[in-house]
Amino acid sequence: MPQNVILQGPSPWGFRLSGGIDFNQPLIITRITPGSKASAANLCPGDVIIAIDGLGTENMTHNDAQERIKAATHQLCLKIERAGTKLWSPQVSEDGRAHPFKINLEAEPQDINYFEHKHNVRPKPFIISGRSSDPSPNSVSQSDVYKMLHANQEEPSQPRQSGSFKVLQNLVSEEDGRPVGTRSVKAPVTKMPTAMPGVQKVPLCDKCGSGILGTVVKARDKYRHPECFVCSDCDLNLKQKGYFFVEGQLYCEAHARARMRPPEGYETVTVYPKC
Repeated sequence: MPQNVILQGPSPWGFRLSGGIDFNQPLIITRITPGSKASAANLCPGDVIIAIDGLGTENMTHNDAQERIKAATHQLCLKIERAGTKLWSPQVSEDGRAHPFKINLEAEPQDINYFEHKHNVRPKPFIISGRSSDPSPNSVSQSDVYKMLHANQEEPSQPRQSGSFKVLQNLVSEEDGRPVGTRSVKAPVTKMPTAMPGVQKVPLCDKCGSGILGTVVKARDKYRHPECFVCSDCDLNLKQKGYFFVEGQLYCEAHARARMRPPEGYETVTVYPKC
């Protein structure tokens, strides 16, 4: 049923609209601001606006409705339609008439014929025809395995023992001689690792005796680290300075001359190998 609502100005009015002819929907109030003039006038979300200030909204677009509402400065007259709510309740009949105050909360009986399939409508135990629901033990065929299992259950059996438990038991029970079930075991021998074929050996330094990784200096048949390639007397590094072997030791030229004294009447002459 349509209702007329008058909102006293000025704006804002405190409600939000949706719909219009351009949306193919009626103009509906979707939101009410609490404490606003629309809330004081008892407008509710879902109210359909039929007319604004006496002008029908059936051919009004959403923008036209907003402009019409903004034009109202002192008061806004709205004609709304509110859907009525109905409460359904089961009726109680007395003397062939529905009682106005009593309601019936009892469930309505269902029509069993409504269901297409009527198999096992009421649950019943599944019984095969021609057989009893309680099978007798004599009806089961007793196989050899069945008899053996039941015979083992009836006879008292000793608890099973593992092999390790039996060995320990023999160790405790035996006093003289070697216990049954044991054997002599040799102590493990650590084997020296052998060089694998195809693996290159690391050269050893002639001065410090440690392995050489990286750059190797070779003098005749001896290998040295670059920092160990020095004179045996003054520790001068012999790189790019020449070296001399005297009694298997490396020397610089000055100390090699001092150690090699020629016989009287002869002079020491340095001879360099030809490259």
